[in-house]
Amino acid sequence: MGEAPRPRYRSEIVGSLESVDAAAWNRIAGERNPFVRHEFLSALETHGCACDETGWSPCHVLLYEDEQLLGAVPMYAKSHSYGEFVFDWGWADAYARAGLEYYPKLVVSIPFTPAAGPRLLYERSRPDSLAPDLLVETAVAFAREADIATLHWLFTDDDDSERLSRRGHLIRSGCQFHWRNPGFRDFQDYLDAFTSKRRKAIRRERREARAAPVEVEVRHGTEMQEEHWAAYHALYASTYERKYGYPFLTREFFSAVGGSMGDGVIVMLARRGSRYIAGAHLFRDASMLYGRNWGCFEFHPSLHFEMCYYRAIEYCIDQGLDGFEAGAQGEHKILRGFMPVLTRSAHWVRHDAFREAIEQFLVREERGVRAYIQEMKRHAPFRSGAREPFSTPMPARRTPGAPPRAVDP
Repeated sequence: MGEAPRPRYRSEIVGSLESVDAAAWNRIAGERNPFVRHEFLSALETHGCACDETGWSPCHVLLYEDEQLLGAVPMYAKSHSYGEFVFDWGWADAYARAGLEYYPKLVVSIPFTPAAGPRLLYERSRPDSLAPDLLVETAVAFAREADIATLHWLFTDDDDSERLSRRGHLIRSGCQFHWRNPGFRDFQDYLDAFTSKRRKAIRRERREARAAPVEVEVRHGTEMQEEHWAAYHALYASTYERKYGYPFLTREFFSAVGGSMGDGVIVMLARRGSRYIAGAHLFRDASMLYGRNWGCFEFHPSLHFEMCYYRAIEYCIDQGLDGFEAGAQGEHKILRGFMPVLTRSAHWVRHDAFREAIEQFLVREERGVRAYIQEMKRHAPFRSGAREPFSTPMPARRTPGAPPRAVDP
């Protein structure tokens, strides 16, 4: 008998997800993270967020095995470093002072989304799969062929960070503040974990927020009408106008993911009379909640904390979710029960001398990040012996599937 034919692999770089079958992409993306879903990423491209005009040019890596999609990498060519949340402006400046070109660069990332997750997309149920190593090889080969100076994998999960390190990438550390749910019965059970001082402070903030002359509506994507998205987008854009930034996410994008991701999208809108004056935008999967954007037209004491943190925590407890990631930065979160966690990114640097210099910098930076995390933990607001939110992920307690509908907390 002759030998069985060996699988035939081929890879390609595509400039749009429109040509990629959504079901095939989602099969390899899995259910672990909403931001690597075809619905989310394609909406960014289709509705003017991640495109050539904004400096996010898609060049996704696709890997096929006998014409079946085996793996993928969401990759972009960047002409700037906005919208990434892993800051490399100093690296770009050093290149410029040395007379070298830093841009364009390649970024494997979820645009405008500082949430860790898989960046090498393949069927994780096949541990012997060649896909992840072939995907890394293809991305690096593309960088070399295009004479790109650097390739950055941002907010990688543990598996991808380890693999990229083995493949010669430099690993960079960062810090975020996440909330974990060890199984709280309700919000009062959560409050009981705090010291008396912090428990009183949180209750005071919630009273202040509820004293405001506003009503808070909690809607899922399927419950949002175009008038709601128009109101929310204006709120979102106002944050960037005050901070002299650029609101990359368009109203059409919000509307599109609301329709395609349905109950995986949650919007909290605060209304005073007939006018919406504040809003928070969140995503969820079967086990986690992710806070993304906030905007307001009026200041009301503690309303931000109520909508972005406390109601979201209540939602997690009610739905049995394992945790809540409220976005980048924010030391103020620790007093409200969010604990510091280590984040990772991986970096391929073409220039040998710069690679060595960056590697030395990253060693020093990681020492500083770890010391910062330990210092922040010393400010944890929980009483001794209390059941506190853990700073490491909890095992999933919910069978993956369609998220249940929520009620207004």
